[in-house]
Amino acid sequence: MKKIIFFLLGIVCCVSCSNESQVAVYEPIPMVIETPSNFPDISYNLDNNPITQAGFELGKKLFYDGKLSSNNAIACAFCHEQAFAFTHHGHNLSHGVNGGIGFRNAQPIQNLAYQTSFMWDGSASHLDLQPIIPITSELEMGESLSNVIQKLSAEPYYQEQFTRAFNDGEINTENMLKALSQFMVAMVSSNSKYDKFIRNEDNVTFTALEANGLSTFETKCAGCHASSLFTDQTFRNNGLSINPQLNDLGRYNIGNNPNDLYKFKVPSLRNVEVSFPYMHDGRFTTLEAVLEFYNSGITDNGNVDESLLKDDGTYGIDLSDYEKESLIAFLKTLTDYEFLNDERFAEF
Repeated sequence: MKKIIFFLLGIVCCVSCSNESQVAVYEPIPMVIETPSNFPDISYNLDNNPITQAGFELGKKLFYDGKLSSNNAIACAFCHEQAFAFTHHGHNLSHGVNGGIGFRNAQPIQNLAYQTSFMWDGSASHLDLQPIIPITSELEMGESLSNVIQKLSAEPYYQEQFTRAFNDGEINTENMLKALSQFMVAMVSSNSKYDKFIRNEDNVTFTALEANGLSTFETKCAGCHASSLFTDQTFRNNGLSINPQLNDLGRYNIGNNPNDLYKFKVPSLRNVEVSFPYMHDGRFTTLEAVLEFYNSGITDNGNVDESLLKDDGTYGIDLSDYEKESLIAFLKTLTDYEFLNDERFAEF
C-alpha cells in the first residue's frame, strides 16, 4: 500500500491567554490516507482542501449531526448507515423530515474521492457541492444553508472545531462543505477479499465458484462496472420499466437532452452484498433479482444502452443458472468488512 500524506499549507497560529485558559488554535495536522495500489489516482483536488485530523473530525461530527436538517433530527447518517456501506438499509427510497419520502434510493458513500460526478443523475459535479442537494431538499433534510450556519455558529463546540480545522476559523458554508468532504474523501473501501486477491495479500485465494464468477463478470459485466471502482462513471439507460409512481426521467432532468432520457449513473458494485435494495428506485431486494432482470427483464423504452443489445435485436445479458450463481459468489468478494466496521467512520 502506498501512503500519501496530505499537508495543509499555512502557518499554525498561536493563541495564548493571560488567565491560562485553553483557547482553540488552528491545527493543520495532516491525516495519513492509504492509497490502494490497485486504485486509480484520486480525482478530488486535495490542494484546495487538504485532509487534516481536525477537518476530518469536524466533517464526521457534521455527518452525524441532525442540526443540518430543519427538525434537528435527520442527519446525513440517517440515510447512510455504515454497516450497509452507508446506504439506507431496508428502504427503497430515502426518507426525510416530516415523514417525507424521496424519489430515489440512497447511494453508498465510499471511494467518492475517485469520482467526478455525484447523485444518480450527476446533478452534483463536485463533492463539495453534493451535500447541498439533500440538505436543501424538502423531502430529505429540508433546511437552508443559512439556517444551518446559524445553528452551528451558536454552538461553542463548533466555534472551537472550525477554528482548529480552518485557517480563517470561519463557520460558513464553504468550510462546512469542505469539512464534510474531508470526512468523505477518507472513506476508502479497498480491503475486500477481491482486493487482497488482486494484490496478492494474506495468501487470499478464490474458490472455483468465485473464480468462475470473476471470469463471467469480466466478459459480461465489466464494460460498465469497470476498473477497481467497479463503475465507469458513465450514465446509461439499462432498460428498467418505468415506475409510474415516480416517472423518473434520470439525467434528462439535468439538461433536457433527449439522449439522456432514463439514464442513471452506473453504480459501483463494491459492498453490493450489503447495499440492497438495488437500482435508482430500490425496486430489487436481492442480487438474484438483479441478475434475472438483466437476463430476461429488460424493457425496450427507446433509449436502452447499446451494450445490452443482443444479436437477435432484443436486449439483455444471457446468463445460465450457474453463471448467476458464480457471479453472486464473486460479487460477495467485494464486501469490505474492514470498511463496514471501521471505527474511524462510526458515530462518536
